[in-house]
Amino acid sequence: MNIGVNTWVWTSPLTDGELAALAPRVAAWGFDVIELPVEQPGDWDPHRARDLLDALGLAATVVLVMPPGRDLVASPHVAETQDYLRHCMDVARIVGSPVIAGPAYTAVGRTWRMSQDDRMNAYEELRRNLRPVAAHNDVKIAVEPLNRYETSLVNTVEQALDALPDEVYLALDTYHLNIEEKDPARAVLTAGGRIAHVQVCGTDRGAPGQDRFDWPAFVSALKTTGYDGPLVIESFTAHNQTIATAASIWRPLAPSQDALAVDGLAFLRTL
Repeated sequence: MNIGVNTWVWTSPLTDGELAALAPRVAAWGFDVIELPVEQPGDWDPHRARDLLDALGLAATVVLVMPPGRDLVASPHVAETQDYLRHCMDVARIVGSPVIAGPAYTAVGRTWRMSQDDRMNAYEELRRNLRPVAAHNDVKIAVEPLNRYETSLVNTVEQALDALPDEVYLALDTYHLNIEEKDPARAVLTAGGRIAHVQVCGTDRGAPGQDRFDWPAFVSALKTTGYDGPLVIESFTAHNQTIATAASIWRPLAPSQDALAVDGLAFLRTL
């Protein structure tokens, strides 16, 4: 499996200048993939990014972002959220990413209590609103279950399989799996061929491998499913107030952000 890293390890929002500074370092360290968040359309130029990454021999993946006001369920913002997702798919196609990944259902942090009937109605609405977006182009939408503190709608692989139309895939993140799944490796096997993207980090959102997560079992399960996409380190810097608050990063998670990336890469190569 190729190994990648998300630019959120260092900065938010991503800009052309930040990417031009980060990408050569990421390539020099030996990463195969760099993950590019689309926080707001126009933050960075996908054509410029494509040319830069091609010159460095880096592949790209694209992640979507769901702040307040982006929702596909029980919201007046469905149409503009669909337009945003289509924009992300267009960006992904330009930079060569086969997927856009993230919690494409409601704004992160939006929670509400639901009866079982309420949940099934919400899932039906989500399927109805995702289908026309999935048909936009050949880029896959990979929907990420989040932990209970960040959403009340889709927390587990089982819920995601219930909630999503067949033409939409799953993005798995070890941070959320470790909180919500009784057995993360078994959850991977349950997801099976629906997995289109995988993000990894330590259980404290630091470097993978410096924790008690069962990494060999997790990777073995991924191989059993036939997943052949990248493992992308996703963590966040405590030095950016906006992203640190959004991701609850209240302290440094490594001696430096560079060390988080490089140590995580070295560990993942051992798997």
